[in-house]
Amino acid sequence: MRTTITVDADVEQLLRLAMQQSGQSLKTTLNQAVRRGLAGTIAGAAQPPFRVEPQPMGLRAGIDPARLQELGDDLDVQAFLELSRRLLPVARKP
Repeated sequence: MRTTITVDADVEQLLRLAMQQSGQSLKTTLNQAVRRGLAGTIAGAAQPPFRVEPQPMGLRAGIDPARLQELGDDLDVQAFLELSRRLLPVARKP
């Protein structure tokens, strides 16, 4: 197909640089750039679907992985209380 296109100045610079580096014509350089740019936008492009492969967490019986955040919160509270107990005698000294 033969057509006339208008490109922005920065695109022209990129095309000229690519032409110099590859030693190819404007037509070849532009066709390759358009192919690379459009390859991921076409529906059904040859990309494998993203898959999640589950791995065992190795948790002991009785630990609910959906409530691990609560366990972390409990540990934070315990650490805070322990630190408070150690600092309380220091704060009470005159």
